[in-house]
Amino acid sequence: MSAQPANTAPDLLNIEIDGKPTQIRKGAMIIEAADAIGVAIPRFCYHRKLPIAANCRMCLVEVEMGGRPMPKPQPACATPVAEGMKVTTRTAGALKFQRDVMEFLLINHPLDCPICDQGGECELQDVALGYGRSVSRYTERKRTIADENLGSLVATEMTRCIQCTRCVRFTSEIAGTYELGGMSRGENLQIGTYIGKTLETELSGNIIDVCPVGALTNKPFQFKARAWELIAKPSVAYHDALGSNLWLHTRRGEVLRTVPRDNEAINECWLSDRDRYSYQGLYAADRVRTPEVKRNGRWQGTTWDDALAVAAEALKDVAGSDLGILVHPATTNEEGDLLVRLARGLGSAHIDHRLRQLDFADNAVAQPFGMAVADVDKVKAALLVGSDLRYEMPLLNHRIHQAVKKGAKVYTINPAEFHFNYKLAGEAIVAPHALVDALLSLAKAAVAAGATAPAYLADAINGAANDQGDSDAIAALKSGHAVVILGEAAVTHPQASWLRSIARFVAEATGAAYNELPTGANAIGLAKVGVVPGNGGLNAQAMLAQPRKAYVLYGLELPHDFADGSAVINALHGTQHIVAFASFATPELRDVADVILPIGLLPEIDGTLVNVDGHAQRVEAGAKAPGHDVRAGWKVLRALGGQMKLPGFEFDDIAGLRNGINEQNVAAKQELAERKAVQGLSRLATWPIYRSDAVLRRATALQSHPLNRAPAVRVNAEEAQRQGLAVGQQVKVANVVLPLVIDASVPDGAAWIEAAHDQTATLPPYGAAITLSKA
Repeated sequence: MSAQPANTAPDLLNIEIDGKPTQIRKGAMIIEAADAIGVAIPRFCYHRKLPIAANCRMCLVEVEMGGRPMPKPQPACATPVAEGMKVTTRTAGALKFQRDVMEFLLINHPLDCPICDQGGECELQDVALGYGRSVSRYTERKRTIADENLGSLVATEMTRCIQCTRCVRFTSEIAGTYELGGMSRGENLQIGTYIGKTLETELSGNIIDVCPVGALTNKPFQFKARAWELIAKPSVAYHDALGSNLWLHTRRGEVLRTVPRDNEAINECWLSDRDRYSYQGLYAADRVRTPEVKRNGRWQGTTWDDALAVAAEALKDVAGSDLGILVHPATTNEEGDLLVRLARGLGSAHIDHRLRQLDFADNAVAQPFGMAVADVDKVKAALLVGSDLRYEMPLLNHRIHQAVKKGAKVYTINPAEFHFNYKLAGEAIVAPHALVDALLSLAKAAVAAGATAPAYLADAINGAANDQGDSDAIAALKSGHAVVILGEAAVTHPQASWLRSIARFVAEATGAAYNELPTGANAIGLAKVGVVPGNGGLNAQAMLAQPRKAYVLYGLELPHDFADGSAVINALHGTQHIVAFASFATPELRDVADVILPIGLLPEIDGTLVNVDGHAQRVEAGAKAPGHDVRAGWKVLRALGGQMKLPGFEFDDIAGLRNGINEQNVAAKQELAERKAVQGLSRLATWPIYRSDAVLRRATALQSHPLNRAPAVRVNAEEAQRQGLAVGQQVKVANVVLPLVIDASVPDGAAWIEAAHDQTATLPPYGAAITLSKA
């Protein structure tokens, strides 16, 4: 038998670190190999997700090659491994290098650990304990740096900065916004924004995590608690369907901050600002803390027994077909399943969670992605249809950004020129009512390239015109690993069935994966447990167009959570009974409801959410709900169902509830909505990144962020001129007066009026024809 080579994989190299032999991939740096085998090398500038800078020099080690030592110490973060290399990290020479660098780094650092928010979890403290001197030999005056206001989310104390440039590399390479940089040189080097602007990236909170010192800290958390006072509880984000993993840091049950929990398959080590700072909304002034009943037109706090009795009596008072159940799409699987049992027990088939959907022709529900999130950063091409992906799902957009850096081509078909943080290979910007035609042009190019159109789309596709840009996009999608992403601006479109069918055809014709963004953190899970109309049941829109005599409202805020706010208000005002399971009591809810049952939000309850990859993520309560009478929704539903003696409510605990959950399949239909011509202007309605649910709308720091734009009517300059309007004027839309803003990103024939603001929630829905007039 012939001898086997020691290294069977050609891309692996044999090296030795502190006497420990190991293998590491070719091109890796020494510090990666050391981390892999548990050898600790101190570092400040190095971060496994960021480009190498090698500017702190804390990781200096001694290296031997071919039996000969290198004449100078080498930075472990920037020195690639080589076959036969021997590295020593704890010799007297290596330790001297590291201690000398530590002394230099501390020369200008202020001695303010007792008042620094980073105290107790500071990398500088930790490394200084192991490598620092007890006394500084530096007697000159320390330098100071003026702080810069980076906005409502990140606090600065730039005198503490050690110029590791992690924050600079994060904003340029991960966030893609190039907002931070280094100014001057030597001891005058400062990190800042150059012009004193606030950070506008939707991922800005991550610079707090990567900062190894207390130069960048969490502004809402500032001076609230010490790190050792906090208890970390694992949880899941619930503001989009990505399901980012996170830690809730609580003290006495109150969430004081949120930080990312590593999960390479979902959010890596990052967290969007939306998920990081939303916890402030949990403690809003209008949080419902006790059951309330309306008697003689006046609200009064009451006991759970009384409130449940009133709710049971109201539901018994209506026939099953007269009852509608509307459910927020972030509701957990457990709560959703009990709501289905409640509807079945009361004889109603009218239950739905698709509150922002306008087109139900194809009976579509949210489905898991065709391409896993972890694979999106490897695509060679992507097509975004009706998607402001950066603000709809920030960390999925981050994956596309990483793919573009590797050479991927991204094409878009959108109702406005959304601001992406990467260069597009091609884009089509058309008014909402022309979105279907633009996508049909792309489908026509796919047919020209050899694909066969499905029969029910053939006439529409054959009647479309296409150009070279469409052909280029199809060719790019056919080049290999590609994905078609249907965004929220398409899923909530009044002709979503057309956009969905055509996008699926384009994906199949090119061999690309098809990923459709769910509208709601648990839209996929709620579809699986059957929170959709039964046989003969009405969907969410139909329940409002054909009002029921009674409604159960679960976790909703009126009218902000609905596609058509005015239809909601009109439908609910004519009811006999409304039972509301709510966390917040708005004036609109108090106006129509008979009883309000306070329920906990996801950080406060046990529950399961299904993310875009179809993974069911089970979380336990990590915080206490404010108020002693707030209960988990599944417990309230169990009590109500038990009081009404309905079948399916006999379980004792959440484990028993979960054992009784049965998944269902919702049958989609190959039907298309009627295409109605729109004359004049059509409304583009998008949900702002920080106003997409009730908790976000109450998170004060996020509401102060520049991405949270004031409500306005946005049209381009030519359209404003055609309408006889000028910038700065107040314009009337329906019965609402809003300022006019000239926005070049809005196409002809469209007026961009964001949804979910108090002033805009009851305006005509997305895609509707609107008229602007001077106020």
